[in-house]
Order: sequence, then structure tokens, then C-alpha cells
Amino acid sequence: MAKKKDGGFLMQGAILAATALITKIIGLAYRIPVTNIMGSEGNGYYGIVFQVYNLALMLTSYSLPMAVSKLVSARVATGQYRNAYRVYKGAMTFAVLTGGVVTAIVFFGAGFIATDIMKVEMSVYALRVLAPCILIVAFLGVFRGFFQGFGTMMPTAFSQTIEQIVNAIVSIAGAYMLLKFGESMASGEDKNTYGAAYAAAGATLGTVAGAFAALLFLLFLFAIYKQVLKRQMRRDRGHRRESWRYIYKLLLLTIAPVILSATVYNISNLLDQAVFTNVMAAQGVSEKEYTELLGMFSGQYDTMTNIPLSVASALAASFMPSLVATIQTGTRKEIHNKINIVSRFNMIIAIPCAAGFMTLAKPILDLLYFTQDNTIPALLLQIGGISVVFFCLSTVTNAALQGMDYMSKPVKNAAISLVIHLIALYIMLVAFKWSIYSIVASKIIFAGAICILNARDLERVCGYVQERKKTFIIPVIAAVIMSIFSMLVRLFFELFSIPQFAAVAALLTAIITYFVSLILLGGVTERELIMVPKGRSIVRILKKFHLLNSQR
Repeated sequence: MAKKKDGGFLMQGAILAATALITKIIGLAYRIPVTNIMGSEGNGYYGIVFQVYNLALMLTSYSLPMAVSKLVSARVATGQYRNAYRVYKGAMTFAVLTGGVVTAIVFFGAGFIATDIMKVEMSVYALRVLAPCILIVAFLGVFRGFFQGFGTMMPTAFSQTIEQIVNAIVSIAGAYMLLKFGESMASGEDKNTYGAAYAAAGATLGTVAGAFAALLFLLFLFAIYKQVLKRQMRRDRGHRRESWRYIYKLLLLTIAPVILSATVYNISNLLDQAVFTNVMAAQGVSEKEYTELLGMFSGQYDTMTNIPLSVASALAASFMPSLVATIQTGTRKEIHNKINIVSRFNMIIAIPCAAGFMTLAKPILDLLYFTQDNTIPALLLQIGGISVVFFCLSTVTNAALQGMDYMSKPVKNAAISLVIHLIALYIMLVAFKWSIYSIVASKIIFAGAICILNARDLERVCGYVQERKKTFIIPVIAAVIMSIFSMLVRLFFELFSIPQFAAVAALLTAIITYFVSLILLGGVTERELIMVPKGRSIVRILKKFHLLNSQR
């Protein structure tokens, strides 16, 4: 029975992870023309605005899907459908209040934030355009958490796909049209600056439109599902209806630690940019120059590293309600098994991504951002590739500690790691003068520290120690083999063809070589492969080529 449950949550996680990957690919596809339209300066405005926006989401809605799914799944597991619905209504009230207040603060305080805090005055236009999205995403968080609490990731998956498609279309059109509008507002050197600032505002318009389209879809879906929910509530086995006071207390006790953890965990990006811009300005670097460096960091580096991180977040999202249900009805061994499975599948994806970034960064970026000089972004990606592994693992361990109701531990661990990170960043910027590379290097320290502290706490609270051979050693060996073969293929094809074709050949070789190496080394068993979508078909193909036998 446990295996079946594990397979179910892994199947849901794989669906959500596949959707996250698809949406990131769509995001990457539209960011290429948007990046080319905005240029490095426009990307700098865009990146700065999104750090402020992400912090606003931390305070209003980032915690909502996890908190709502955790509380809803705990009640659904024991048949308390009325109380599950009350959690939804209470969370929606929270979304209206916090989302509305923070939206107003960001919209009306955009000038102060852009000029006095971030030291990039022209980012004010994009910040004002993006502000209403904070409230919209708060509503999205409640709906997605509600459906996840009932054990289905499909509404989240479909809404994310709709959101990204609309986002892509509107972002490209908005960036192009507002670029021309901005350029028409000024002349001389200011022409390019206004064009870049308005292009960034046009690109953020896509984010608002995409989120609104996703919200309409979930509203429609919820209206349909409400009839099923009413029938479930009539069969409610709960004898006690939880009071609104108790619901709000539960939400606050669940949301507050997650907000603190997520804020500390993600505020590093905003602090990095604030520290960087202020130190660069103090060192006499022009605003245009350090804004362009931040544009390379956010436009190329962040876009690439966020692809594997989105998969880790998706697996953690599906993992949470399953872990909560297991805590309600299962054993410690089953809890350990769930943590182990999601950690292993995370590393199976994160480790080859990190290796690919470290060995193929320049060819990948030249293939995607063919109009840009990718020398600096490629070096950033090579240096920071290893951070992908640490960030993916810390995402899972955070979810595990939160799911077991140790809400304060991720907050404490992230706070300690943030202090270490900021000290390292300041030393690298001021003493070593490593410029933009300081941000990437300090992120490795930040994520690595969180992993170490979370692993220590997991062992203390439930005796869990991560298995190493299949989680780390085999994927690393497979990634090394992958890197060697992909580099050889790239060098070979570059002798006879254009670099872009060589890059594609190297990427295809990397994917095939890693997967085959992982299977042959025993990194994934037949039973585990069957758990993922189309797993049986994959197993049949592998057996046909004698890459998998029944003993594995």
C-alpha cells in the first residue's frame, strides 16, 4: 500500500515537474526575444523590478499554496471536508488583505523603492505595471493550494501552462511596442534609456496578463468542482466544526513561519542587488554599467538556473500533501521513504543540469542569446552551476521540515545562512573586487549552508539520513561521463559545422549519455521508473535495447 501511495505522489510530482519544465521552456523561448528587445540595460531594470516583486510575493502569496495544501490535506485525510473548505475561505480572506495592502504599497511607493532603495530610478515604470499582479497571484496561491490539498496537481499544472503562454505573447508584444513608445519620449542619450525602461514595463505587462488568465481558469474549474465538494461535505465524517478563530490561528501559525523562511530564503536576491548596486556606485562604477551587469545576471544566468529549480519546487509541492497524510496515518519508515524518493529524483535532475552549465555554458547561451555577447553570463553560469544542486536539495529539505510541523527550523537555518552569505558577498565585492561574480559565488555558500543545517535538523527530529550512493555518487559519475562525451561531440562537430549545430549535437548527446549511464550504473530501478508518467513504456524501450533487466 505504501508503494502505491509513493507512486501516486511521485506521479503527481512528475506531472507538475514536467509542466514546470514545459513552462520554463516556454519562458526561455519568450525571454530570448524579450531580452534581445530590451537589451542589457532593459534587462537590468526588469531584473531589479522582479526582485522587488518576488519579495512582495514572499510576504503575500508564496506561502499560500504550501500552507493551504498542508492544512487541507490534513483534513481531507481524515474526511473533514467542511473544515477543509473553511481553510480555503480563511486563506482567501488572508489573500485579499495582504495582497491588497502590499499591492498598494508597491504601486504608490514605486518611486521611493526605485530611486532611494534600489538606486535605479528608471525601473519605476515596470514596478508600477507589475504591482497589481501581487494581488492576483495571492488568489492563485489559494486556489492552487486547495486543489493540491485534495491530491491533484492537474489544476496547478494547466493553470501554469496557460499563465506562461499568455505571458509569452503579451511580454513580447508589450516590450516591442513600449520600446518604441519610450524611444519617442526622449532624444540623444536619454532615448535608449527611456526605450529600455518602457520595454521592461511592457515585458512585465505579460506577467500580469498571464496571472490573470490563470486565475480565470481556476475560477472556472473551482465553480465546476464546487458541486463535488458539496457532496463530499454532506458525507463529512468530522464531528467538530472548527471555528473561524481556530482556522485563522492555524493559518497564521502555518503561513507566518513559511513567509519568514521563504522571505529569508529568497530575500538574498534583493539584498544581493541592493548591496551590489550601492557598492558599485561607491566604487565609481556608472549606473548604466552595473545595471547591464545585473541584466546579464537576471536575463541569462537566472533564467537558465531557474529551470532545474522549478522542477525541484514542483516535486516539493506534490511532496507536501503526501507527507502530511503519511504523518497522519503512516510510520516513520514511510516518512523516511518519501523524503528519500523526492530527494533522489531531485538530484537525478539537478546534478546533470549543474554539470551541463559548468561544461556547456557558452555554447548553450550562444545558441539561445545569439545577439548578445555571452562571455560574462557564461562564466557566471560555469561558476554558479554547482549552486543548482544545493538550492534543489534545500527546497526539498525545507518542505520536509515544514511538512513535519518543524516550521521554525527552516527559518532559523535560512537566517543563519543569509548572514554568512552577506558577509561573504561584502568581502568579495569590497576586498576582492569580484564585481558581479561575487553574487554567484556567495549564492553557493548560501545554498550549501542551508543544506548542511537542514540535514542536521532532519536527523535530529526524525532520524533521517540521506542515502548517498544512488542520490549523489551515481548521478555524479553519470554526469561526469555525460560531460566528457558531450564536450568531445561539440569539439568534433565544430570542426565541420557551425557552432549552433555543434551545441545542439552536444546537448542531445548529454541527455542520452546521462540517462543511459544512470540506468547502467543502477541509479534508477525498474520499479521506480514505472512510478513516473509513461514509465511502463520507458521500461519496455530500455529492455528492448538491453539497458534494463528484470533484476534491477
